[in-house]
Formats: sequence, C-alpha cells, structure tokens
Amino acid sequence: MSLDLDMSTDGVLTADTHLVQSFADLNALKQDGARTVIVGAEGAYVTDSEGNRLIDGIGGLWCVNAGHRRPEIIAAITEQLETLDYYSTFYNFTHPTAATLAAKLAELAPGPLNKVHFGNSGSVANDSAVRILHHYYNRLGQPKKKQVLSRHGAYHGSTHLAIAMTTPGYSEGWDKAEGLVHHLRCPHHWREGADMSEAEFLDALIDDAKDKVEEIGAENIACFIAEPIMGAGGIIVPPAGYHAAMGALCRDYEIKYISDEVVTAFGRLGHFFASKDVFDVQPDIITTAKGLTSGYQPLSATILSDEIHEVISDEGAMFLHGMTYSGHPAASAAALANIALMEREGIPERVRITGKRFETNLCALSDLEMVGEVRGSHFMMGIEFVRDKAAKTPFASEDQIGLKVARQAQKRGLIARPLGNILILSPTLVMDETMIDSTAEILRESIVEVQSGL
Repeated sequence: MSLDLDMSTDGVLTADTHLVQSFADLNALKQDGARTVIVGAEGAYVTDSEGNRLIDGIGGLWCVNAGHRRPEIIAAITEQLETLDYYSTFYNFTHPTAATLAAKLAELAPGPLNKVHFGNSGSVANDSAVRILHHYYNRLGQPKKKQVLSRHGAYHGSTHLAIAMTTPGYSEGWDKAEGLVHHLRCPHHWREGADMSEAEFLDALIDDAKDKVEEIGAENIACFIAEPIMGAGGIIVPPAGYHAAMGALCRDYEIKYISDEVVTAFGRLGHFFASKDVFDVQPDIITTAKGLTSGYQPLSATILSDEIHEVISDEGAMFLHGMTYSGHPAASAAALANIALMEREGIPERVRITGKRFETNLCALSDLEMVGEVRGSHFMMGIEFVRDKAAKTPFASEDQIGLKVARQAQKRGLIARPLGNILILSPTLVMDETMIDSTAEILRESIVEVQSGL
C-alpha cells in the first residue's frame, strides 16, 4: 500500500484526511489550511510544509527537552534495534537496556525511590501508580483504601482513570472512571486567593485538604496526586511551601503521595526531578514520561519506594499489571542516551541560568494592557490574557484570545500553545540567549497586534 504524501499549497497532507488528531476541533480540521504540517526539525527549531523555520516554543508537547535530531539519541536507538529490536519484560524475561535504565532512574530519583515500572505514556504511568497502590493496600489488608485526591486545575492524562484525576473541564462530554477521585481546591493564588496573602492562602488550601480527608475518611483514601507545577491546567505554581505541607498532611493521615513529574522532570525546572530539589517534598511515587526520552521514543516510568515494592513483592503476591511495550529496548536506549547527553552537557544546570532568563523576559510582558498574569518557572511558562487587568476579568471563550496570539506568533516564527485565554510556552531546553530574547520579542509584537485589534 502506498500513501499519497504530496503537499498541497495550503500545507495539508492529502493523506491527513484519515488521521484523527488529539485534543482538536475535528470539525474545524475539515477545512483546508486548518493544520500546520511539521516536516522537519533540528535543535530548537521545526520546519513546516511551507518551508517556514519556527522556534519550537512548545517542545513538541512539553517533551523535546534535549532538542530535535540529536545524533547521539538517534544512534543509540538504531544500534539497539540492530542488536535487539524487541523483547518483553513479562514473567521472568528481561533485557539489559531496561534493567540499566531502571538502575539509572533509581540513582537520579530522590530518597528511597528505587523500583521502576515502565509504561508508554504519562497517562499509563499515573494509572499504574494508582493501580499499584490499590493492590498494595489489598496486600496490607486495607481494601477500603481506594479513593484518590487530585486538584481542580490538574492534568494527569486522558485514559479512563487519568482523565478522572484531571481537572473536570477536560472530560466535558466524555465519560471517565466514576466514584474514585475527589478534587481539592486549585492552588492558584492570583485567581483563587481573593484578598489573602500567599501564606494565608496556603493555610486555606491545607484546611480545605484536611476537611476533605475528614469527610471521606483517611481509611478510604489511597493517595494524593499532584504535579509540582500544574501544566495543561494553565501553568499554576502553588504557594511557597505547599507541596511540603501537603506531604506532611499525607504522612499524618497515612496517604501515599504521588508526584506527577511527567512534565517537570529531566531538566525543565533545572533538575532531573523537581519534587525534592525544588519543592522540598519526598514522594512515595514519582511518575514521569515526556522528557525521559526527549520524545524520541514513547516511554514512561512509575518509580516506587522500596517500602511499596516490598509489600507488592512479598511471598504469594503476583504483579498482574503491565503493557506489551513496557521497557521497550529502543525506548530504553533512547532514554539512556538522552540522560547521558543531559549529564554530559550539563543541561539541567544550564537551565537554572537560561531558564531564569526566559522566565524574566516573559514576566516583562506584564506591562502590556491585556496581560493579566505571567506565571511559571524556567522553561515552563504561561501568559493569561484579561479584558480588564485591575478586575482580572477574563475574555469570553468565543474571543479565542490565546489562539489569536498564537497565530500572530507563528506568523513571526514561533510556535506557542493556546489554551483558552492562556498562552503556554514549554520550549526545548537548548535555547540560547539570542533565541530566548527573540521569543520574548515575538510574543510582545504578537500580543500588541492582537490588543490593537480589540
């Protein structure tokens, strides 16, 4: 079977009429010119079918941390495929690449997180974490501990359980796992804090969590799951001390703490893992994906504490969970090469400098009339647009302000991600100072252009 991959003048693949795209307005995609077709990439740039070279301001999808087309990663994948293309990690089978990667992740992860289960996406990693904990509590004779605490504004994936743990707006019109997940208050001080100081808002958040635990009963709650910084929920940074305080609350009530580092790990915030180094919390489980391979292969990891593993590996305990591609050799090789590259080039350490420049440059956009808040950290930033800055009045959804700014930015050579009234930036971590400054200039010009047309 041959595919017609000729490009039409509007940049749409003729074969693309058969592709169902994720998180898209499928009706709008029926229109000619609605898609941007990416045909090449290198470093911090991608190239579209019209020949435009664009700064990849979303890093593929939060994931191309090491940059595009790195020969070291490509060579590692190729060599692995030529040696062992595939074998499973089921039953008593294993292979050296997955075992070596598990050992490396145990070395990088904080505290006693030394056992690694592989999957193929962040959604699967988070589903696996909850499923493992349900089994863990069954083994301990506490079968009622099944409930999950999440938060409004969270994003934990799109599988049936992960979407239930995600903020409710992402499942509108769709079904999800019911009866398991309870959403705590969103930790967004600028929007939710009213007249409270940040410290007062933190106290209110912890009180809200305590009230919810008391309402449900700690004996019924398996875990609390949280992103260090909320990603697809709008780049929400919690008040200082939030994660440490929630970690203490979870310990007091014997609730396991899952840190969803699908986005924040592997250098995006300047460390391989952000939970302990940046937010001073020791999770019982860390989940990760995306930057684990810099997007070169699909791979995720659910990293467990020794204590959890001891219970689920005790005599008579069968681990009845796994996926065909768990620990795939080529994906594991990609991750090992990616981590080695990051260590060799000191990418996380460099991000502590370049990421701060990126953050500072974007925060300077706050002087623009319709920029309500610029928030985030390092190479994980969001810009929220408002109709009235003093009152924080949002634009109507039909105004599509984020989309309008993103389109203006793309005309000027930058891909950014619109999310309602928010524009998200999560670029590759290999941007230099010139490119960082250029990104901020493009964003300023684009926002001014849209602002002038209101």
